[in-house]
Amino acid sequence: MTTIRDTAEQWEVRATATPFVGNKTSVRTDEVVMPDGEVVHRDYQVHPGSVAVLALDDQDRVLILKQYRHPVHMKLWEIPAGLLDIPGENPLHAAQRELYEEAHVKAEDWRVLTDVYTTPGGCSEAVRIFLARDLAEAEGERFEVEHEEADMELARVPLGDLVSGVLAGDLHNNCLVVGVLSLVAARSVEGGIDGLRPAEAPWPARPFEA
Repeated sequence: MTTIRDTAEQWEVRATATPFVGNKTSVRTDEVVMPDGEVVHRDYQVHPGSVAVLALDDQDRVLILKQYRHPVHMKLWEIPAGLLDIPGENPLHAAQRELYEEAHVKAEDWRVLTDVYTTPGGCSEAVRIFLARDLAEAEGERFEVEHEEADMELARVPLGDLVSGVLAGDLHNNCLVVGVLSLVAARSVEGGIDGLRPAEAPWPARPFEA
């Protein structure tokens, strides 16, 4: 049986330019040689990558937060997430940091839920979504938030309610949608959650130090 798997490939780039450099991301224009020999321009956002955490408590509730997202002019319910700000940073460590900073929560059990490219046609962002369980309140002072995060709402919502919200078109954040549906799928296959990859599993899209 043929294995269905994404594969790495690099088409020839004749020239490249970076017309815009922002605080965390940039825009790149490449001249790419197509299979028929034609050279075309491809513009895309260069992104450092992200991590997200689907934190599940012992009552089968997911920890979510509501945050304003200016590009879409909406407040979205999301799962904790953040950028991989440091090149080569261990994504598990970044995820643990984000869960602490955004929700003041720690978790004892971590697994990789899924890896995704958010918008592969126009952005290089890769996201690793973790499943975190055995939750507890974090020790020490809360992280001091600012900007959009200063207006965040926190909630714990039953997993089934989130599935219904996704399918009804009421919830739109990609990490929440992918994370929630991936967890439901994981529970339905042989091996269940115990069959998920370990938290330190390799991530070819964003190689990291152990």
